[in-house]
Amino acid sequence: MTNTEAIERFRRIALGLPGAAEGSHAGAADFRVNDRIFVTLAYAARNQGTLKLTLKQQADFLAERSDIFEAVHGGWGRMGMTLIRLDADEDILSGAITTAYRNVVSKAATKRRAAKK
Repeated sequence: MTNTEAIERFRRIALGLPGAAEGSHAGAADFRVNDRIFVTLAYAARNQGTLKLTLKQQADFLAERSDIFEAVHGGWGRMGMTLIRLDADEDILSGAITTAYRNVVSKAATKRRAAKK
């Protein structure tokens, strides 16, 4: 699979989630739901996408598949931002993107409930 094909597969998976839209952040494609970024292609030239995970999820993914996942270096990584190889198996890629998506959707729902109180 070429890098271009891997990028397009990542894009297809991200945009296949309900309410997802493509945008741009710091010159790189990002994917949002409820106007919140859940994944990006900031490292696409290095064959990597970026996932917004919890620290627990990041630790679990790294422990299970350190050949596919890597914490982003610096402060962003210490907040859960995680790199994934774009050429990972589609099931792994889809599961990781969906996990990041659910994190953002869940956080937005929690904020809406708190605002109603």
